[in-house]
Amino acid sequence: MIYILFYKPFNVLSQFSPEPGKKTLKDFLSLPKDVYPVGRLDYDSEGLLLLTNDSAVKQKLTDPSFGHPKTYFAQVERIPDETALTQLRSGVVIEGERTRPAEVALLTEDPSFPERSVPIRFRKNVPTAWLSIVLREGRNRQVRKMTAAVGHPTLRLVRVKIGDLGIGTLAPGEWREVRRDELSIGP
Repeated sequence: MIYILFYKPFNVLSQFSPEPGKKTLKDFLSLPKDVYPVGRLDYDSEGLLLLTNDSAVKQKLTDPSFGHPKTYFAQVERIPDETALTQLRSGVVIEGERTRPAEVALLTEDPSFPERSVPIRFRKNVPTAWLSIVLREGRNRQVRKMTAAVGHPTLRLVRVKIGDLGIGTLAPGEWREVRRDELSIGP
């Protein structure tokens, strides 16, 4: 079995099949045809992807009933107050359904990510803040929808951990192989 951790850059599709005018995983990785990403990261999000041909691992990491954590750092507009943070922690309604509770913390220091190929929107009179958000489910564009629902749109989103596996020293476009026992998902 193959297990690859990949730092997906901004503006890269989480797929191998080509799409005109867009970069895909194939621009960075050459893997056997049966290796696919576990879950997705949106085109405009960046960070950690796990790729594998182990269908049991895919099932355990993507099925919300297993509750495996995925940690994101989200740069948001304005500085969320305790009310907004409590709403995010309790779950917010997006598309008519409440999200599961999340672990949310306001970071006291900005994380040191590499500069993005396209800088985030900058507005002189609108401060930004970074949040750490741990989800145990994975809906489409969930973090972005959650932060928008509490009045703090996401400007930059980076997945930094899947379970216990972190992005470490990987730079955008870099990858490393891991062993199955590093995945911390049980048998």
